[in-house]
Amino acid sequence: MELKDKLLSSYVAFENRVDTNSDVHEIRSEALENFETLGFPTRKLEAWKYTSLNSVLKQDYSLFPNKITAIELADVKQFFIHEIDSYKVVFIDGKYSSFLSQTTHENYDVCLMSSALNKDKYKPVIEKYFNKIAKQDNLTSLNTAFATEGAYINIPKNTEVQKPIQIINFTTGSEAATMLQPRNLIVVGENSQVQIIERHQSLTSNAVLTNAVTEIFADKASNVDYYKIQNDEITASLVDNSYIEQQSNSIVSVHTFSFGGNITRNNLNFYQKGEHIDSILKGITIIEGKQHVDHHTLVHHITPNCESHQDYKGIYDERSTGVFNGKVIVEKEAQKTNAYQQNNNVLISDRATINAKPQLEIFADDVKCSHGCTIGQLDDDALFYMQQRGIPQKEGKALLMFAFANTVLESVKIPEVKQRITKIIANKLGVNIGFDL
Repeated sequence: MELKDKLLSSYVAFENRVDTNSDVHEIRSEALENFETLGFPTRKLEAWKYTSLNSVLKQDYSLFPNKITAIELADVKQFFIHEIDSYKVVFIDGKYSSFLSQTTHENYDVCLMSSALNKDKYKPVIEKYFNKIAKQDNLTSLNTAFATEGAYINIPKNTEVQKPIQIINFTTGSEAATMLQPRNLIVVGENSQVQIIERHQSLTSNAVLTNAVTEIFADKASNVDYYKIQNDEITASLVDNSYIEQQSNSIVSVHTFSFGGNITRNNLNFYQKGEHIDSILKGITIIEGKQHVDHHTLVHHITPNCESHQDYKGIYDERSTGVFNGKVIVEKEAQKTNAYQQNNNVLISDRATINAKPQLEIFADDVKCSHGCTIGQLDDDALFYMQQRGIPQKEGKALLMFAFANTVLESVKIPEVKQRITKIIANKLGVNIGFDL
């Protein structure tokens, strides 16, 4: 049975075992009908021209793993940013792990999506925000149809969350192949601040497909600092759909670090709905072998006097493939917009590939918009210069590549995250150098 048919046939059983209010049931049913019509994306769609899911969809995935696998903290501590005190929302094979988590309801809610969907006290927030900015495309609709678990974060106005929040999804390999569909809802009130770190991590060589959706609502003068760390097993594939709506004077920054996995697709969508908004999208990709990473970004400038900054760096070795498709839309009313988009790539191997497609759609006349893309190799003269001063070729290449990516790292606001990413980069580049520059 094909995966699409398996999903459609399992929906009734899924609905029968999940308690949700009637409004959510209706949203799910409409989403399933949409997915049934659209199916999985193919290369015939312009947005998926360079990324094929055919090899991933051939697996016979377990859709609702029932086996509960215990995990010891010592076995997974390396995947947490454990150098800092933080809230943690941890899932194992799609099920909440109270043992590994630390949630709260004291001054704000850091808890579970399943609770928010089921309990009446969360109903006003669910009715106002759930599935309100998520696109009605194929994979987002599929996630909405089966949405049941994930992180629910609600920060009231004038609140600064004192420590970061980590959202981590572990897969243990309890099934031969597993498909997960986490759904996160993050609501940040007026003049509030929060830092969030998200990771999807497979602990097995068995096949894993994660279809994740996150909705983020940033109210007036709020500040959201979000980090995605993607350094998974080669048998794990991820489609990450994130939707961000910003109100006046808000700042939302999303850093995406893609270092591992089979096929990784990051769909990142920003919608500006007020003046004096700043949207920041930055990323570093370092992959090898036959790995594939696709960054698909959208910043929609709807109102005047706003900014957006995109800076993505990619380093590709062996037969790896990178995709960057960045779109900026500036509506006629969005005068005084300042939009910047840059994508720089280094191909270490002659067999590596990068497909870059920066796009600007500008309907206003009083704007500052720029975009650029570079594709090249390491500077042989610089490498020769370093070797002449006693730096071995391998370390010299690593230093050049780190310097290339460092403009993204400089904007990381959590020192422990920066240190962790630095270590991962050093490991990916195969050197043992302290990169605290």
